[in-house]
Amino acid sequence: MQEIIKQLDAKRELARLGGGQRRVDAHHAKGKLTARERIELLFDEGTFEEWDMFKEHRCNDFGMADNKVPGDGVVIGYGTVNGRMVFVFSQDFTVFGGALSEAHAEKICKVMDHAMKVGAPVIGLNDSGGARIQEGVAALGGYADVFQRNVMASGVVPQISLIMGPCAGGAVYSPAMTDFIFMVKDTSYMFVTGPEVVKTVTHEEVTAEELGGAVSHTTRSGVADLAFENDVEALLMLRRFINYLPLNNKEKSPIRPSADAADRIDLSLDTLVPENPNKPYDIKELIIKVVDDCDFFELQADHAKNIVIGFARMEGQTIGIVANQPLVMAGCLDIKSSIKAGRFVRFCDAFNIPIVTFVDVPGFMPGTAQEYGGIIKHGAKLLYAYAECTVPKITVITRKAYGGAYDVMASKHLRGDVNFAWPTAEIAVMGPKGAVEIIFREDKGDPAKLAAKEAEYKAKFANPFVASARGFIDDVIQPHETRKRICRSLVMLRNKKIENPWRKHGNIPL
Repeated sequence: MQEIIKQLDAKRELARLGGGQRRVDAHHAKGKLTARERIELLFDEGTFEEWDMFKEHRCNDFGMADNKVPGDGVVIGYGTVNGRMVFVFSQDFTVFGGALSEAHAEKICKVMDHAMKVGAPVIGLNDSGGARIQEGVAALGGYADVFQRNVMASGVVPQISLIMGPCAGGAVYSPAMTDFIFMVKDTSYMFVTGPEVVKTVTHEEVTAEELGGAVSHTTRSGVADLAFENDVEALLMLRRFINYLPLNNKEKSPIRPSADAADRIDLSLDTLVPENPNKPYDIKELIIKVVDDCDFFELQADHAKNIVIGFARMEGQTIGIVANQPLVMAGCLDIKSSIKAGRFVRFCDAFNIPIVTFVDVPGFMPGTAQEYGGIIKHGAKLLYAYAECTVPKITVITRKAYGGAYDVMASKHLRGDVNFAWPTAEIAVMGPKGAVEIIFREDKGDPAKLAAKEAEYKAKFANPFVASARGFIDDVIQPHETRKRICRSLVMLRNKKIENPWRKHGNIPL
């Protein structure tokens, strides 16, 4: 018996070494942790249960029969993060560059299947060069099996991808179908084809960092949600992030008690909105002053900055926040911001997370670039997301809510549950100046007359009371009591029940 136990220990030790000490050292030299070191940091100490440690590939071509490594380049299992059940697969770049084989894919599929059975999130620590070339179509089939499970798990359990190395080809499509993607600066990349292929096919010269680095994907493309400085920071922030999410779609959003009083007021909010309607202010100041403990976990902070999204808590309950940002493009909605916010709203709706929307929007961004880029269809994504959404929806209009953008931003007409406005709110088809120039175009040559009409229009429409008189605004509130009113509304809506008509699925304007 002792001999068998020694053999088992030796086999485990061999599996833990991955691709061998030399490759592990090279991996460390790049500032990267190994697959198992990442798991140790992510999970609560001593809780990780590993599966399929001894699984090997079945390929006999191109000398692979004599080149087998226990575990085959991916570590899978489950454990707890902050005391809550989570499943994980962590790809090992020291084994065949993390390339996916049929056996490797089977391990990932196993962990995803179990996550679906028990209703727990799946985290992928991705560090893979793509499909294992020696296996050909078997590896491609393995990728497709993983993709299918990504789709089946979507909206059922949260799926999070942490890109921790170079991911190319098929290795990027699975993360693309997950709910959130985080990256590590300077060591992680995502691209369908690498710089060499790009140069061969299109004659463009581009570095890996420019083509698919963390900065490129968190600023330009919007593919990734956040970028971190190194593996350690990424994993610690991921632990914090998971706290906001329910384990599955049957749970309500999690509650973590806070000492921050629900009726706390902040008088500085009364002067947040400038008297000059064209002067910007930072909507994040409002968010931070309203939520529990000034704690706001912002997502995609460097992409489509004219809209702000992220998670926070009110009376301990997780909420999703969507807010126009007047500091950037005056808070206009455009293609990128509509896609960014629309996807976030749909995630919150899928996982029972109430949505609080702060509105200061002068309209949709005009211009040929937006029209040719499909702003009509892309803007409709945000409209569709809010209209379909059945979780509690609370809206606060701080200043401008003009035109179709007023409708889109969780208005009462899209089944907003509680819609507030500050006294500074202006709810109208457009701004006073533009409206008067259209209505009284025959008086264009008379500036004094136009000015008088503009003042008349302002008095009549540049306020929240016309909308309030029609019941489109439930109450005009003092800015300093915003937190208190939102908290009360969330308590009232805690047992909200509303269902959309039965259908296989809607046809969102993709």
